[in-house]
Amino acid sequence: MQLCKHSGTYVSLRGTMAMLAVAFLMPCLTRAQESSTNAETAKRIAELTALVQRLQARVDDLETRVPPQGKVAGTSLVEPAKPVTEATAAPASSPAASSSAAPDGKGLLGGTTVNVLVDGYYGYNFNEPIGRVNLLRAYDVSSNAFSINQAGLVLENAADPANGKRFGLRVDLQFGQATETLQGNASNELRPDVWRNLFQAYGTYVAPVGNGLTLDFGKWASSLGIEGNYSKDQINYSRSFWFDFLPFYHTGIRLNYKFNDAIALNYWVTNGTEQTEPFNAFKDELIGLNLQPHKNLSWTLNYYLGQEHPDVQFFPNQTIAGLPTQQGTPFEPILNSPRGKLHIIDSYITWQTTPKLTLALEGDYVIERLYTNSAPQHTDGGAGYVRYQFTPRMALGGRAEYLSDRGGLFTGITQSVKETTVTFEEKIAEGFLLRQEWRRDFSDQPYFYTSELGRLKKEQNTATMGVIWWFGGKQGGW
Repeated sequence: MQLCKHSGTYVSLRGTMAMLAVAFLMPCLTRAQESSTNAETAKRIAELTALVQRLQARVDDLETRVPPQGKVAGTSLVEPAKPVTEATAAPASSPAASSSAAPDGKGLLGGTTVNVLVDGYYGYNFNEPIGRVNLLRAYDVSSNAFSINQAGLVLENAADPANGKRFGLRVDLQFGQATETLQGNASNELRPDVWRNLFQAYGTYVAPVGNGLTLDFGKWASSLGIEGNYSKDQINYSRSFWFDFLPFYHTGIRLNYKFNDAIALNYWVTNGTEQTEPFNAFKDELIGLNLQPHKNLSWTLNYYLGQEHPDVQFFPNQTIAGLPTQQGTPFEPILNSPRGKLHIIDSYITWQTTPKLTLALEGDYVIERLYTNSAPQHTDGGAGYVRYQFTPRMALGGRAEYLSDRGGLFTGITQSVKETTVTFEEKIAEGFLLRQEWRRDFSDQPYFYTSELGRLKKEQNTATMGVIWWFGGKQGGW
C-alpha cells in the first residue's frame, strides 16, 4: 500500500494517528460519561481502540524499513531510491541533460552530438596588396576586410564498441571562405560545386578483430600534416604553408588497427588528394604509424603514394554530340594522359613537456613527376611550434616554418619561403576564443603583392584578429 508520494511526509504519521484517535474517541468518551451503561457505545470505543493500535503498529513497521526524511527527495516509497548521477541530477533544460550530448545513446537524437562553429576575422596586410589578397594563405585570405572564415555544422554519432555499439556516423557541413579554399580548385575536383559544402561524410564500423579494427568509408579530413581544419583546435589562428600545400581531404576507405596503447597502424585507399570523385583510374594509398611511447608524447609517420593527373576532361554547360556524359555533363578521355606519381613522406611529433608548455615539430618531403620519365619537382621543409598556457584563460603560441619549393610545385616558381607567427589567445568564455596574431612571410625571391601592379616584394607582414564561437556536445578536438 502506498501511503504517501514524498518520503518526508511519513514521519508525521505517528502524530497524525494520535490526532485521529483523539478526534474519533473524544465524542465517544463524552457520550460514555453521559451514559456509561450504554453497551453500544462501549463496543464502538473498543473497535476504534483496536483500529488505532493496528495503525500504530503499521507506522512502527514503516519506521524500521524507510530512511529518515530528507535523504532522497521525490522518490516513491514503493520503489527503491535510484543513485543520483550527473545525468539524473541535471534539469531537463540543461546541456548535461540534452539529447545531443547523451553519452549513452538515449534521447531524441540517439546520442548524436550537434556542434556548431562560427569563425571570423579582421586582417590587415601592410603591403596593401592589389585586390586585398594575402598570398600563400589557406584561410585568412583577405586583407582590410571583416571576413567569415568558416561557419561549420558537425553531426556525429560515434561508435562505442565497449558498450556494444560498433557503428558510427559523422557529417561536417561547411560554409564561408575556408570552403572555397578547401574545395574550390577545379584542377582537383572535376565538379567542385557538387561537393563544395560537404567537408566530411563517413560511416564507421569497428570490427571485432583483436583490439578492434576500425573501418571508415566516405570522405574525411586528411591527417597529413599536424594542423587541421577547425581554428579552435590549432595553436595559431592562421594556417601554415604546409597545411595549405598538403591534401585537405580524401574519399575512399581507411583502416586503423590499434595493437596496444602505444602503437596503431593506418591504411587508406582513396580516389586521390582532394578528389571526392576520381579523375583517373589510379587509387592512391597511405600507410601510417601512430606511436605514443609516453602519455605526453605522440609521433605520427605517414607515407602517401598517389597519381594526381586526370585522364578525362569535362565540358560543363556544353552539349557535344557523341561524347559520354556524367549526370548530363559531357567528358572525353585525355590521350596519353600523364601518369607520374606523387610521393609524400610526412612526420610530426607533439610533446606536452609540462602541463603548461607544449612543443611540436613537423617535417615533410614531397616529390612529384608529370610523366613517369619527367624531371621531378621537390618540396621539402618543416615547421616548429610552441605554446605556453599562462593561465586557464590566456596562452601564447608561436610557429616558424621553412618550405623549399624546387620546381614551383607549391608556389609556381622555384623559391624558398619562410614565415614566423606569434599568436596571443584569450578565452573569453567556454566556447568563445579571441586570437590576436602577428605574422611575417618572406622569400628569397620577389613574390608577394604590393599596392602597385607588377611590383613585388620579398615579404608580407599581417596583423589579424580572429574570433571563434562554438558549442555542442562533442568533446576534444573536432
